[in-house]
Amino acid sequence: MNAHLKTRIWYSCGIVLLIAFGLLSRKISVIPPCVGDALWAMVMYCCWRILLIRKAAVLSAIIALTASFLIELSQLLRWQWLVDLRATTLGHLLLGQGFLWSDLLAYTVGIGILFLLTEGIGWLFKKRQKAVVTKK
Repeated sequence: MNAHLKTRIWYSCGIVLLIAFGLLSRKISVIPPCVGDALWAMVMYCCWRILLIRKAAVLSAIIALTASFLIELSQLLRWQWLVDLRATTLGHLLLGQGFLWSDLLAYTVGIGILFLLTEGIGWLFKKRQKAVVTKK
């Protein structure tokens, strides 16, 4: 199997888990809302990694963070069609409701954590593969 395809599958599985955790975080009152916001941004990062798998991961992180910030800032707009879209379940989940400065921090932390985690795992796999090749 192609390495890029494997990576896309891993990110796709990550998206499913992150969405599940994000929805669950909204049902458990002791989990702060910022956790769900961070998980939402992590999903954005995974989506961009799937699309830009051949590019540097930092590019996906920058685009995901930019998109997250723009979506948050769009919550300041009160165009009727956008308000109507946000009134739907899917629109609310994707576009949010009500601008909060703290969400920008949650997005940054979420994407930062996932970026560092995935890059660290990638580094470990490369190091392990190099060790296996050296032994042969």
